Amino acid sequence: MLKIHFSGEDILRTRVAPAADPVWELVLSLHVLRGRDRDPLTADWRRNVSRKLRHDAASEQLRLLLALSPPRGYFPDFLTPYDSVDGFEAGLDALRRTPTELLRRDLSVLATENQLPSSAAALARGEVATLHHLAESMEQYRSLAISPYWSRIQTAVAADRARRARALLDGGVEGLLASLRPAMRWDSGVLEIHNYPHSRELHLDGRGLLLVPSFFCAATPVALLDPALPPVLVYPVDRLGGLAPADRVGAGSAGVTRDSLAALLGRTRAAVLQASDEGCTTGEVARQLNISPAAASQHATVLRNAGLLVSHRERNSVLHTLTPLGRAMLNA
Repeated sequence: MLKIHFSGEDILRTRVAPAADPVWELVLSLHVLRGRDRDPLTADWRRNVSRKLRHDAASEQLRLLLALSPPRGYFPDFLTPYDSVDGFEAGLDALRRTPTELLRRDLSVLATENQLPSSAAALARGEVATLHHLAESMEQYRSLAISPYWSRIQTAVAADRARRARALLDGGVEGLLASLRPAMRWDSGVLEIHNYPHSRELHLDGRGLLLVPSFFCAATPVALLDPALPPVLVYPVDRLGGLAPADRVGAGSAGVTRDSLAALLGRTRAAVLQASDEGCTTGEVARQLNISPAAASQHATVLRNAGLLVSHRERNSVLHTLTPLGRAMLNA
C-alpha cells in the first residue's frame, strides 16, 4: 500500500495536470505494449505498434529505451521529469540535463532486477551523447506509437479532467481527492492506494501533489520512487473508445450502427452534444436547453449508445462527457 500524507498546506497546493502528459504517456505505453495489460481497448494499438517495431529499423535504436522501461516493476524516475507537465520538448530538455548522480542511482536500482545493455553504463556515467541518443529514441517511438493516437489520448484525459473539475467545484480539494475512488481512498488527510506493489509512505511536507491523469496508466496509480523529487501521482482514466484505427472508430465494442447514427439527427441532440463538451450533468443539460430531465436523459442515452458520450455517476448525478468520436463530430 502507498500512503500519501497531506497537511493543510499540501491540500491547497494540490492540482491536476493541465492536459495529458506526453512523456508519462510514452513511458507507460511501453509497459502496456509488453506487459500484462490486456485491455481490449488497446489491443489494436499493441498489434499495430508491435508490427511497426518488428519491421522498422528504429527498433534497434530503441533498445536502450526499451531496457529502461521493463513491462513490470521499477523504471527510472529520470525518464519522467517534472518539467514534462509543460510539454514533450520541455520534458526532453530536462531529461538531457539529468545530473550524473541521479542517472547512476536510478540505473543501479533498475539493474538489481533487470539486465541492461552496455549503453546503460555510458548513460550512468552521464555521457552527453548517450543522453541525447535516449532523447532521440523517445522522439522516434513517440512518432510511431503516440502521435498517431494523440487526439484520442487527449480526449480521454480531458474527459477525466472534467470529472475532477466537477468534484473540485462541489467539494474543494478534499472532494477532488475523494473522487479518485475506487483506485484510491481519501481518509483524514491520507490518500491510500491499496494495490500498490510496495509498502511506502510519502509525506508531502507542504509541496502539494500533482495529479496526472493518464490513458496508458494501468489499474494501479504510479508515484516516483525518490521522495525528494516534486511529488507526482499518475492515475488511470477511462479509456473511452480506446485506440482502434480511425476506420474502426465506433465499430464493434463501441456499438455504433447505422440506425443509432441516424437517430442522432435533430437540433436537440446536437445541443446536448454541444453542452457536454466540457462535461455536463443531466440536470444541467435539462436546465440549459429548457427541456425536462427525462428528455435530457433520453437524448443522452441515444448519444451514449451511439458512442458519442460517456456517462459517469457521481453520487446523485450523472456527468456526461464526449468520447473521441463525439468530439470529432462536434468539431466537424
